Amino acid sequence: MKLINSTGNEDLAIVYIARSEGGNMLEFVESLQSPKPRMKKWILTVSTLYGCPVNCTICDAGPYYLGRISKEGIFWQLDHMISRRFPDGNIPVKQLKVHFTRMGEPAFNMSVLDVINEFGMYFNAPGFMPSISSIAPKGSERFFEELLSLKNKKFSKGNFQLQFSIHTTDEAKRNELMPVKKWSLGQIADYGKRFRSAADRKITLSFAPSAENPIEPDLIKKIFDPEQFLIKLTPLNSTNNASRNNLTSLISPVNDTGIDTLADDFKNEGYEVIISIGDNEELKIGSTCGQNLVSNYIVKENP
Repeated sequence: MKLINSTGNEDLAIVYIARSEGGNMLEFVESLQSPKPRMKKWILTVSTLYGCPVNCTICDAGPYYLGRISKEGIFWQLDHMISRRFPDGNIPVKQLKVHFTRMGEPAFNMSVLDVINEFGMYFNAPGFMPSISSIAPKGSERFFEELLSLKNKKFSKGNFQLQFSIHTTDEAKRNELMPVKKWSLGQIADYGKRFRSAADRKITLSFAPSAENPIEPDLIKKIFDPEQFLIKLTPLNSTNNASRNNLTSLISPVNDTGIDTLADDFKNEGYEVIISIGDNEELKIGSTCGQNLVSNYIVKENP
């Protein structure tokens, strides 16, 4: 693996672009959650696939898919970011959050579980907290069963974050947004009940609300127990795909009009609600969810 470019702001986020020995490109990100300093919370977001076969209509990682990234390739991304700041591998950060969500659906790559399991063999990070965000594709049952076992063995008591991307309660629209076979909302809820113990963090149901895709909090309440699940509302970021598919965000770093009513509706159903709006500078850097710099870089390399 070789680093070929990076862009960003040391005080906010940096996106790195690398190329594998086989010529495939990937990207990974380190970021801060303002106003928290790095020693309080440091976020590392790595790619698990070269591109993504799902091709969600709101994400730019899906125009191509060139296979899984090996365990060694995922560790290389982590080591590049960690060694810049903590070269001895000792990471005295209160919360080191590692997202396996930059490029690729993590449930398609069993090596993700190997990296989570073996992380402590390479780095001394008492604050290590793995984070998996998934659309719950069909055929990934083995991944989720092994994830459940791993969480119970090593990451109980709130040291693991699990998130499912939902985005809409309209099943037809959900299939348009995420055009692969996936678990039903009921299957996600059933797994969540088994996954979460009383000491664990609540499981996150993530929505990037758009005007074109309805969200009915009362329907979510019928399926997902507010004692087990919380709601996260995030911007539908300005990706090429979202623009191409004429999707209109209800929330953005510069305009949150329309989101308060939806948040209140979820709260009235008994849910804890997180409205997660990033810095507008992150959009310019290209570090936010769904954005992808690799395709633009390929175009620049091959004009």
